[in-house]
Amino acid sequence: MRAPILLTAGGTGGHLFPAEALCAALIRRGETVDLATDERADKYGKAFPARAVHIVPSATFGSKNPLALMRSATHLSAGLLKAYGLLGRLKPSVVVGFGGYPTFPPMLAAQFRSVPTILHEQNAVMGRANRALAARATAIATSFAVTEKIGDAQTKATHTGNPVRDAVRQVADRAYLPPASTDPIRLLVFGGSQGARYFSDVVPPAVAAMDANVRARLVITQQCREEDIARVDAAYQALGLKAELARFFVDLPERMANAHLVMGRAGASTVAELGVIGRPSLLVPYAFALDADQAANARVLASAGGAVVIAQNDLTADRLAADLTALVTSPDRLAALAKGAKAAGRPDAVERLADLVQAIAGRSGRL
Repeated sequence: MRAPILLTAGGTGGHLFPAEALCAALIRRGETVDLATDERADKYGKAFPARAVHIVPSATFGSKNPLALMRSATHLSAGLLKAYGLLGRLKPSVVVGFGGYPTFPPMLAAQFRSVPTILHEQNAVMGRANRALAARATAIATSFAVTEKIGDAQTKATHTGNPVRDAVRQVADRAYLPPASTDPIRLLVFGGSQGARYFSDVVPPAVAAMDANVRARLVITQQCREEDIARVDAAYQALGLKAELARFFVDLPERMANAHLVMGRAGASTVAELGVIGRPSLLVPYAFALDADQAANARVLASAGGAVVIAQNDLTADRLAADLTALVTSPDRLAALAKGAKAAGRPDAVERLADLVQAIAGRSGRL
């Protein structure tokens, strides 16, 4: 029996979704795959497809409070010990990390045990956990042709693209048809796997400020935090609109494929999925990211002609109303954005990454 492959990813959708895609691809190739992550991994709609999921303690040094730093160090030490034991039991052929602080103990333990390691960087700016691990990594896979802050580790880098889930690739061949002048306009609003209160605050008043004839055509699907759903629903009902609101949409790829326009953040998975499916978007990068990674992701898609990008600081309800109106009333513009997004997509990213993983593991691959 082949030695297993261990994947490790932070417990958010942006890290777990590409890991899920790689897991499925490797299983199709006859590999045995395990996952090491934190306790958040079961909150994204279904079980991860690995043979086993191992919860490894971890922590981030986000606070400068001495007690908080001590607690973080204690959690990390416990995670490193648990991961070191896990590696000893599993004896994986390679460990693949997808970023986020929960990847740090398993990846570091693998490096201590001289197990080959691969880092996958989803964003156009290399994350801090990956930067800390890069010097001792065997190989690095990047989502974008150019990755900021990768430094000397560029010599180890292979541009694979960012893997998307099978559910995304299953709708990738669906043609984009912009709305005709009297058609309903399907607007999808989401803020990433953890939601975005900002959109709950700004989108309803922007919709209220739109021309009544355009507004009446809107069919809105919006992701909201649980505590915001009632007030957002009330705002749309007051405008005579029915909106479908939920904390998380398990079938989000299907909803993206059905949308005439997507409004959201610019997380790496969002940008990758918009490219593979080929849908026009209005992106508002998260304004408080330490490395401005979402702004960098959005710039790449916008430069390909696939998105309109607005800085959060510039986005008032009136500005959003004007931009939404200009987009949804211009079928040619929507079609051009969809074409640009599609051209930027990398539907083969998961196979390219699987090739790299198998090559590092000593199995056959196309690289």
